[in-house]
Amino acid sequence: MNTDHIKTFSEYKKPYIKRQQLIERVSPFVGKDIIKIFTGQRRVGKSYMLFQTGDLILEQFPQANIIYINMELAEFGFIHDNTDLIAYVETKITGNRDCLFVDEIQDIEHFEKALRSLLARGGIDIYCTGSNAELLSGDIAGYLSGRSLEIEIYSLTYPEFLSFHQLNESGEAFLKYLRYGGLPYLIHLSLEDNIIFDYLRNIYATILYKDVVNRYKVRNTHFLEQLVKFLADNTGQLFSAKRISEYLKSQRVNISVQVVLNYLNFLTKSYMVFQVGRSDIRGRKIFETSEKYYFENLGLRNSVIGFRQSDISQILENIVFMHLIAKGYKVSVGSLDDFEIDFVAEKHDEKKYFQVTYMMTDEKTTLRETGNLLKIKDNYPKYIISMDELPASNIEGIKQMNIREFLTADGIL
Repeated sequence: MNTDHIKTFSEYKKPYIKRQQLIERVSPFVGKDIIKIFTGQRRVGKSYMLFQTGDLILEQFPQANIIYINMELAEFGFIHDNTDLIAYVETKITGNRDCLFVDEIQDIEHFEKALRSLLARGGIDIYCTGSNAELLSGDIAGYLSGRSLEIEIYSLTYPEFLSFHQLNESGEAFLKYLRYGGLPYLIHLSLEDNIIFDYLRNIYATILYKDVVNRYKVRNTHFLEQLVKFLADNTGQLFSAKRISEYLKSQRVNISVQVVLNYLNFLTKSYMVFQVGRSDIRGRKIFETSEKYYFENLGLRNSVIGFRQSDISQILENIVFMHLIAKGYKVSVGSLDDFEIDFVAEKHDEKKYFQVTYMMTDEKTTLRETGNLLKIKDNYPKYIISMDELPASNIEGIKQMNIREFLTADGIL
């Protein structure tokens, strides 16, 4: 095996902007006998987290040997399966704080067997990235029996967007975030519609065809594309696979409920969209019919159907959802009799309730949004998030906040 063309980690490394919150998650596990896996949609910054992690390791251990593999680069095309991966790593081991970094590991056939073997061998600190949720739900978690740690990487939060683009917080900056989303690479482009949406459409096609069509051997690509458009049009709306199937039949398109379910599952596993189920606020019951779907990145959603002012409520809801999960909350849609709570966010022993609306401009809207929350009889914090520019207020214990303040304030989440 001639690997003279392979460069060192430092030679592959690119400049990056630190994402401190993420590095704080991985830092306690550096050097530990557990595989660290950065998961998330393509182009959200997983590769740069490897670079940032590598620098963290080299700061502590300057002589550490980082074995770097990027499966998107042609020079690593000789690594096809677990046998190739192990053979290559064996040639690079020095015995001096060896670390293995593998970017887009799902492109290596039977990679989980290689990871298990290298972990059992000992002496190698392993990090990898993947753009498919099966990495932990199946391929890795089942095979490694709890010896892996998932660290989710998401698109930039609003504060990160401001930092990356060197923008002061303002209504204009927030509208750019609503329109273009938070893919990190946007810092290299002018924030103009024709430039940004050309880039985003290209990323959308890559995710759809490489992470969904190719991986799952999807045959009906036309329906898959129409399904994404349906999800974009119905972001934050409760619906079921059965409803989609019935709608299609009304349009003389005969797609079974099972195919709809399969395709929705493929899209969630690629991290393009998140499925959010409903839970009964009074108990632990999880409803198995009707879910909401939100896009990982609003820019990608907008590249599919365009940015429409009429969708502002859906867009705000999507932003609040992504902010909550980026902060580590488990999120569901709350159900209370015939009423719905947009989000129930839980983390450890915390619980918070959220209603999201565009404006609290009239009494009817105020009564609707506060009324649902007031029906909840526990003492957990309750919030209404909107675009209103008025100072934060308190309505019978319910905190009403401007969305920009909610996204940037410390101590709320």
